[in-house]
Amino acid sequence: MNIAHWLARRAALEPRREALFLGTAPVADYGTFDARARRVAEALHARGVAAGDRVALFMDNHPDWLVGFYGILYAGAAAVPVNAKLHGREARFILDDSEARLCLSDPAHAEALHDAGVGVPVEQVGTLEAQGSGAGVALPRDRSGGDLAWLFYTSGTTGTPKGVQITHGMLGAMALSYLADVDTVLPEDAAIYAAPLSHGAGLYNFMHVRAGARHVCPASGGFDSAEILTLAAHHGSAHMFAAPTMVKRLTDHAVRAGASGAGLRTIVYAGAPMYVADIISAVDHFGPKFVQIYGQGECPMAITALSREDIADRSQPGWKERLGSVGRAQSCVEVRVADADGRPLALGESGEVMVRGAPVMPGYWRNPQATTKTLRDGWLLSGDIGRLDAAGYLTLQDRSKDVIITGGSNVYPREVEEVLLQHPDVAEAAVLGAPHPDWGEEVVACIVGGARPEELDALCLAQIARFKRPKRYVHLAELPKNNYGKVLKTALRDRPDVSGADQEVG
Repeated sequence: MNIAHWLARRAALEPRREALFLGTAPVADYGTFDARARRVAEALHARGVAAGDRVALFMDNHPDWLVGFYGILYAGAAAVPVNAKLHGREARFILDDSEARLCLSDPAHAEALHDAGVGVPVEQVGTLEAQGSGAGVALPRDRSGGDLAWLFYTSGTTGTPKGVQITHGMLGAMALSYLADVDTVLPEDAAIYAAPLSHGAGLYNFMHVRAGARHVCPASGGFDSAEILTLAAHHGSAHMFAAPTMVKRLTDHAVRAGASGAGLRTIVYAGAPMYVADIISAVDHFGPKFVQIYGQGECPMAITALSREDIADRSQPGWKERLGSVGRAQSCVEVRVADADGRPLALGESGEVMVRGAPVMPGYWRNPQATTKTLRDGWLLSGDIGRLDAAGYLTLQDRSKDVIITGGSNVYPREVEEVLLQHPDVAEAAVLGAPHPDWGEEVVACIVGGARPEELDALCLAQIARFKRPKRYVHLAELPKNNYGKVLKTALRDRPDVSGADQEVG
């Protein structure tokens, strides 16, 4: 089934129900949302987009993002949402690799694509919609559960982007598992999209469309604590997906401002480790409004869940240890911890987290080698190290992939290192994450050579997204290495000038 039928059914049942908002301003009811998506689909068909073709989205969070996204699904094509924070050259790689027929964008991102020399047509949603006859397609195009719906680009430790194939069936399983294991969705709810729609926040649109809930894009286009609290109070019964750093910033702001968080119903957090002290503070201030999930692009949002009861209840023995876990397996998957050969380990033993079930990807886009490394007999090898307890709670201990998570966004060190090494006065470079009070981690580059920070900044800003640029540079005479010549990043992390322990707090 084409998952876009959920929008078509809701619009047929309640066409006048409010659907899309920009801040506090209503933009479209469900009837209008549906009609606009149908017109976008009609225009895509007129442009030669066929079932299974890829159409990209490269734009800030806005109601038009959702209109364009459903127009793509109605047309039977697969959406390729691109992180709006990416550099135009990075977006160009995704468009080229996915062989996108078209890209839906906004003026700022269209200019970035033009500057990057993108060859595919770039259109604004409203402009494309106006090219149709006005009637739109009659129904969402037939799609099976195994057909591609969303091509999500992630990266491995090499920094080479990989396209995760997310099917209509995977999205349906993820959404229904959310209702079983994470939270209910009510027609009076409002989903606030403060995190990128191209990632986890956008995945959570489906269950809200199905229920006829409201969809709110902040007028700022992103995350601002004061704006979020104002929107929650205005709309009421608000749901939000947030990275742990966003939860901390929201809590800190609310405490300073004396804001209670009126109107917030549920905050689902994921994407990076949540410090136990931070979630305790958040519950102390806002109350039992938090749920944690653990997922990956390869099994979107659907590996485990830690319920609001588990997060808020401090009466049980070991509650703090449980709060440090990522919860129990969601209903549609099996989770195991295994050794290097995939054999299940005993409870309490540490090994690689593996998952199997309906939300697991069929493979990477045109990358059989990466697929073979990541999927084993139907099991997804997560690359994360964890342990299970007797009650089924999973605690993550480390990431085997050397990813830096800053403000909820992933940075892959080798990608940054390769840019830095282009400078003639950089002999060696090692990029790693250091603790940051607001962003979780910040990007730090250890450099051997005489390149000046401003030169390295300019080099990075010309080739990669701003959030990937190192925030600090540490110049060293040499990088520590083992007997095999491998850089010892553990030793680098222990240095005060890298970890930031030698910086004054003021």
